[in-house]
Amino acid sequence: MSRTPVLVVFGTRPEAIKLAPVISALAASPTLAPRLCVTGQHREMLDQMLAVFDLVPDHDLAVMQPAQDLAGVTARVVTGLAAVLAAEQPAALLVQGDTTTAFAAALAGFYAGVPVGHVEAGLRTGRLDQPFPEEMNRRLVTQLAAWHYAPTARAAAALRREGVAEARIMLTGNTVVDALTAIAARPATLPAALPAEVLAGRRLVLVTGHRRESFGAGLAAMCEALAVLAERFADVLIVYPVHLNPAVAGPVRARLGAHPRIALTAPLDYLEFVALLRRAHLVITDSGGVQEEAPSFAVPVLVTRATTERREALDAGVARLVGTDREAIVNAASALLADPAAHAAMRAATNPFGDGHAAARIVAHLESVLTPGG
Repeated sequence: MSRTPVLVVFGTRPEAIKLAPVISALAASPTLAPRLCVTGQHREMLDQMLAVFDLVPDHDLAVMQPAQDLAGVTARVVTGLAAVLAAEQPAALLVQGDTTTAFAAALAGFYAGVPVGHVEAGLRTGRLDQPFPEEMNRRLVTQLAAWHYAPTARAAAALRREGVAEARIMLTGNTVVDALTAIAARPATLPAALPAEVLAGRRLVLVTGHRRESFGAGLAAMCEALAVLAERFADVLIVYPVHLNPAVAGPVRARLGAHPRIALTAPLDYLEFVALLRRAHLVITDSGGVQEEAPSFAVPVLVTRATTERREALDAGVARLVGTDREAIVNAASALLADPAAHAAMRAATNPFGDGHAAARIVAHLESVLTPGG
């Protein structure tokens, strides 16, 4: 019996990470078969993830262009995916999260009459400009999707408040926990520039920062805070894998590149990043995915944003909002670096993001709605 095709569309590193377990579960399904389309929204970082998870796309839209803007990416994804949908004739289309790829792919699926499943549905900050454009993207995907795979009870409740029918909401957990479980089972792979002897005896502060709303003054303030922390704590090594966007890389390297206790690296592949995350004493980030990943290893998180759609982490005590104010970052990080009890309290909090079986729940639902007699 032929298996029913499900088209999985993604274009960025976080999407690849969170959809890899779903793709694996689809591949193991007796009734469904994954077909993969990448947009190439973030080319180099996406290609790293394809290699890590042994994913081979059936289609590559290759939309990335120098100095690309959101309108151009959206248009190229919608146009390119129309041809893929016509060729594949899938029974369903899956997108993940809140990227421009997710929104544009959901729109293309809607235009083609293909039901859309939204992995990681229901996250909200309540502000359309925080984060930008992700908050608007995920709200629009909600309007376009047939099925909503909510990672937490809070996300499911947000969907209900917006009028999504209960029968279309599935509480699954977050697939990032599935991905981390699989990666953690592999041997740790430290970056070549940061071998074990470099990290030995030093407390690692792992940093990421790339949000558009932080460009300019916010990013500059974060860099200043990191410089203060590196001076204040001589046993700390700050590791910052720097995003490729020139609006991030330029200011970060100009301000922090010469400091002996701050290591600026190229973007790490996922195995390397997870190896550092497991060793980290503290994470400072504006990344939504890292807010979910760090609690899996009991690593405290300081979130350099004004708000977060992952309030479960705040409620559980595994994360704190500090914004992009220099003194707020310095004070919060210093408290965790100077006070072992405060650090231990955050480490002891429970991870609120799932049990590692989210992908299986998503595929079980798809089997039930896409398989005749299911």
